[in-house]
Amino acid sequence: MRHMGDVLAGIQATWEFETDSVLIRFERGIRTPKLFSALRERRIPHEALTSVTLSPGKRGTVVLHAVPRPGADPLMEAAAGQLKEGCDPYRLVLPAERETLAEYYADELRALLGPDADKPAERYAVAAPEAPLNFKAYDGKASFDGSHVSFRWFWTGASSAKWKAGDQSFPVTELSGVEWRSPEVFDGYLRLLGRGAGSGPDSGDAVPQPAQADQDPAAVVFGLGYGPVHESLPFAAAVLESVRNADATPAPAVRPGRRDPADIAERIRHLGELHRAGLVTDEEFSTKKSQLLAEL
Repeated sequence: MRHMGDVLAGIQATWEFETDSVLIRFERGIRTPKLFSALRERRIPHEALTSVTLSPGKRGTVVLHAVPRPGADPLMEAAAGQLKEGCDPYRLVLPAERETLAEYYADELRALLGPDADKPAERYAVAAPEAPLNFKAYDGKASFDGSHVSFRWFWTGASSAKWKAGDQSFPVTELSGVEWRSPEVFDGYLRLLGRGAGSGPDSGDAVPQPAQADQDPAAVVFGLGYGPVHESLPFAAAVLESVRNADATPAPAVRPGRRDPADIAERIRHLGELHRAGLVTDEEFSTKKSQLLAEL
């Protein structure tokens, strides 16, 4: 950019053009997508872009679109093409009368794209939302402190398989990534992928994961307003970034602290209900009850 600090104000967002990046500031308001409000602002280095387009929009508008390189932004990697057009943080909608100005900035950005713009990025160039982050899914609460992802199950929503497994804590050093299926489609979920669960170098040691997310202790399911995009997607992006940055050597497991006795009592009560309903065998009931009592 020839003029650092130039600003292009659009509908729901403002782009500030700097020497090495574009700073996107999202507006807050009733009509602004909740994802934009949650993100607040994002700095997009020029190296994170693969192309810039300008096209007609709806109802007398034009759209300036800075297209990110594959692998440059953990948020877009986690979204995997599932975001609705109106929730794409790389689109700036402007009144049609500003088309000439928008074309000027589009040309300026195109001139700054590097020689590798058409290639996938080797590292994340755009920062993910910072931890700690948490959200409520349908069957549990997901929390991320920057080093561990934790799932605490809700007795009103979690399956018997998850109750048998107990609450979960996953060091990012033991993960290879995440799989996010939008809550705006049927059977949305967030699943954590262990090392070897994908196509990476450790894939030979992969243990098949349950096909259904509601039976998988490494996943939380969405639904009925739980796990909305503006909460679960930034969460997934933050985990992805930490996984990418984590040291390849797994960290030693950390023994969790003592649990709330009232929480343990409630879980034993629910375990008893599963046992009386025939969903848990005598042996499973005895083993799990002993495990819960040991946490006191």
